[in-house]
Amino acid sequence: MSKAWCSALPGGVRLAVQITANAKKTEVIGVLDDALKLKLHAQPIEGKANEALIRYLAATLAVPRSAITLTHGQTNKRKLLEIVSAELTPEVVARLMGVAAI
Repeated sequence: MSKAWCSALPGGVRLAVQITANAKKTEVIGVLDDALKLKLHAQPIEGKANEALIRYLAATLAVPRSAITLTHGQTNKRKLLEIVSAELTPEVVARLMGVAAI
């Protein structure tokens, strides 16, 4: 049984992402297994890719960067993030990220 890459939390959502750093441009690739796959135009050193990921998600989902917390996977390609926003649901996140509904 596969878990959804985006799940609802009280007051927000939890995202499971898999990133590929050092890409030519930042873009959403799609859903792979149970994670949203993203390419990031940032190097995976000194937290630059994590910061780029948070900036990208904040801009795409229209939330402040302070609303996004990287909870797991600081040094891994697979990461879990929690986003605090009463307006975000898994369906809204899927639409804003440009992938199929959950």
